[in-house]
Amino acid sequence: MLTNPLQPSLRRATPQDAPAIAALTDDAYAKYIPLIGRKPQPMTADYRRMAAEHPIWLLYLGEEPVNEQLAGVLVLELEAETVLIYSVAVRPDLQGRGLGHILLEWAEQQALQAGYRKMRLYTNEHFVENIELYKHLGYHETGREDYLGTQLVHMARQLEPLADQP
Repeated sequence: MLTNPLQPSLRRATPQDAPAIAALTDDAYAKYIPLIGRKPQPMTADYRRMAAEHPIWLLYLGEEPVNEQLAGVLVLELEAETVLIYSVAVRPDLQGRGLGHILLEWAEQQALQAGYRKMRLYTNEHFVENIELYKHLGYHETGREDYLGTQLVHMARQLEPLADQP
């Protein structure tokens, strides 16, 4: 549940948002470097290119546009039959307040509105809390893949159609 009194809002990122996206992603994922001995993949992405090619959503908190603060980032990739959640990042001081859930729900809404019925994601085998969270949200493991000395855990979830869609 969101415990922050500030109302969240979302907007689509542009390539000009790349520095803010990279900074927030670096802050959110830095805690994982000691677990895997390197930067997680989202910390190495070219967000200027990605924002031009893929939907990236920015989550803001604030009472007025002038006072809004970037709180989270959602990076999606639209594939032939699935929507890949490439990254979900929430500012470290705001983690544990339900903002990640807001971003994941938004991802599902976007997928359904675009006609998709399946979401997928991957995470590192050492990010046990993330794996458990995704399982709790209805994702199931679909496979593992060796990647830079660790394993990626691939997960997927079927989506229920929106009430007004066949």
